[in-house]
Amino acid sequence: MSSTPEFRSGFACFVGRPNAGKSTLTNALVGRKIVITSSKPQTTRHAVRGIVHKQDAQLILVDTPGLHKPRTLLGERLNDIVKTTWAEVDVIGICLPASDKIGPGDRFLVSEAAKVARTPKVALATKADLVSPERMAEHLTEIAKLGEAVGIEWAAVIPVSATSGFQVDLVSDELAKFLPVGMPLYPDGEITDEPEETLVAELIREAALEGVRDELPHSIAVLVEEMNLREGRPEDKPLLDVYASLYLERDSQKGIIIGHKGSRLADVGARARTQIEALLGTPVYLDLHVKIAKNWQTDAKGLRKLGF
Repeated sequence: MSSTPEFRSGFACFVGRPNAGKSTLTNALVGRKIVITSSKPQTTRHAVRGIVHKQDAQLILVDTPGLHKPRTLLGERLNDIVKTTWAEVDVIGICLPASDKIGPGDRFLVSEAAKVARTPKVALATKADLVSPERMAEHLTEIAKLGEAVGIEWAAVIPVSATSGFQVDLVSDELAKFLPVGMPLYPDGEITDEPEETLVAELIREAALEGVRDELPHSIAVLVEEMNLREGRPEDKPLLDVYASLYLERDSQKGIIIGHKGSRLADVGARARTQIEALLGTPVYLDLHVKIAKNWQTDAKGLRKLGF
């Protein structure tokens, strides 16, 4: 009889309120940046799949938008993505940052997750590097009480820091335990099934989010209009041409994103280009234009155009 463990493969999702550390943890587990991160809430706008290759398992992580009280049609659609995702995965990782006390948003989220009765739930005390051992002990007690209050028996409770790497491997090991026995679902070495255009658009949006006023982040959307290797280049000196549009909701927002004599837009382009080149391993020519899609967050037609 062989003592080799059976190979497992399947899906896990990270859920949490906005800015709970879901995307940073996804990137840490995958080992590469596939999801953009920002201190601004609602950074993640769709379910992104990251693939973790282990010796005895293949774990497909689905990073979801933060569950929140929606104020726009976009917000409603983001919440729908979360609930659709956690109904389809094998295990749910609920991110509850140790740097914040458990609040009404966390209680709402966990009570909603409790409705997905048969799916195991792992509580992840994220941002462990930001708190003292005493605060972490207090937080773990709060998590236990929260589970009891909504009728969840936690499959595991794990303090973790994606920034420092503390217990990141333990999280992937624990999540993998709940996957069904089965063959790998993706080829070895593949880290995401996101189209390159989507990843590129997200990296541009991340660069645009840095330093903008608090009211602007939700208004920014990015669409890659065209992306092709430039013809006539030598094989050893490729250049990827990327033409993308930054969409805002109002003309008055244009000045914020463009900056004095175009300085801010140039800075966005330079930072985005660096990230795109790192992701794709190819030199990039990036052409950015700012356009207006009036009130796109509340307009069904505008949302469809921008991929929501």
